[in-house]
Amino acid sequence: MDFSKAPAPSEKVGRYRWVVVTLLFAAMVINYVDRQTIGLLKADLSKEFGWNETHYADLVFYFQLAYAVAYLAWGKIMDKIGARWGFGIAFAIWQIAHIAHAAARGFGGFVFARMGLGIGEAGGFPGGIKAVAEWFPKKERAFATGLFNAGTNIGAIVTPLVVPGIVLAFGWQMAFIVTGVAGLVWLPIWLLVYRRPREAKNLSAAELAYIEQDPADPVEKIGWAKLLTKRETWAFALGKFLIDPIWWMFLFWLPDFLGKRYGLDLKSFGPPLIAIYLLSDVGSVAGGWMSSTLMKNGATINKARKLTMLVCALLAVPVMFAAKADSVWLAVLIIGIATAAHQGFSANLYTLPSDVFPRGAVGSVVGIGGMLGAFGGMAFSKYIGQVLEQIGTYTPIFIVAGSAYLIALLVIHLLTPKMEPVTI
Repeated sequence: MDFSKAPAPSEKVGRYRWVVVTLLFAAMVINYVDRQTIGLLKADLSKEFGWNETHYADLVFYFQLAYAVAYLAWGKIMDKIGARWGFGIAFAIWQIAHIAHAAARGFGGFVFARMGLGIGEAGGFPGGIKAVAEWFPKKERAFATGLFNAGTNIGAIVTPLVVPGIVLAFGWQMAFIVTGVAGLVWLPIWLLVYRRPREAKNLSAAELAYIEQDPADPVEKIGWAKLLTKRETWAFALGKFLIDPIWWMFLFWLPDFLGKRYGLDLKSFGPPLIAIYLLSDVGSVAGGWMSSTLMKNGATINKARKLTMLVCALLAVPVMFAAKADSVWLAVLIIGIATAAHQGFSANLYTLPSDVFPRGAVGSVVGIGGMLGAFGGMAFSKYIGQVLEQIGTYTPIFIVAGSAYLIALLVIHLLTPKMEPVTI
């Protein structure tokens, strides 16, 4: 059979590629349980160790510093050794670092654990995007990315459901130990199941042909220096620089905002956070679905991706007024729509490297963008800490959040007006 062509319409295409998405989804659930645990414990840890707003902002800063540097390296590693071992190694590092939080006895110990977590978790998205690029044709990549990215929201939902009970019953240390050990179950499953499509024994010939329907990529190795000369690299990287800090803010400061503005605590964070991240899940899947559906109906990649991102950017604007909401549930609705918009925007932005670059460069481009996104997050974390220390209100922070997506889309459009394949 000629694998370079898609199967005929009458030929049934299998669904084994969705097993890969399921595994990536599960990894992202674990990733965000590990990442968000400290946000839920901010008030308790601050009281126990005497932290102020700047201490907590610095913890987020050091996590993002390690994440930024490692993200760039992981992108290259994924292109070199592939998603199977690259993702597996990254996962092992971040789980061990998550468990190590339980041994921290002061600010320095938490910095060490957070930086280890950042180094490992930085491999998650480069590995996931690499796997999607290997297993899906271009027309399905945004939807597949949206699905596995939805795992981040489920992780953010699981955390307030599981962590408070563990903390109240056994103490904060056990929150890191129990969730960390439970998450390690994923690793052997990934290593046993994941292979590249042509190495997968359970993949049908028809599905392999479907996966490989796009034109073959060039074999030439592509270095960072060459990628940095491409406008498409900077479109992705600057997009990440502008929107990633907003998601970090939601993830690490939402419990604090709800506590200070509406008096919620460890026992009452759950329902509002669950509602926000359920809406985020809808946005992640809907954003990927919308652009993929537009493409299946004949729209170009350029039109499908940018129209979807425009809708998402407009939906994020009302979050500027979230801090002024009189009731907690009105604030939850406004913030939930904004986080959904972020996830839909992000699902499409994440597909840009695989839309325009050959597969051999996808991990590296994602690594460059992720590094800039984390640098943006570092700067925004410092800004948040200063605003809360000096002004004590989230209003300026939410104003930045509401405007970031329209600015990001403008930058992306100016750098990639047509979103055409990169010539290297």
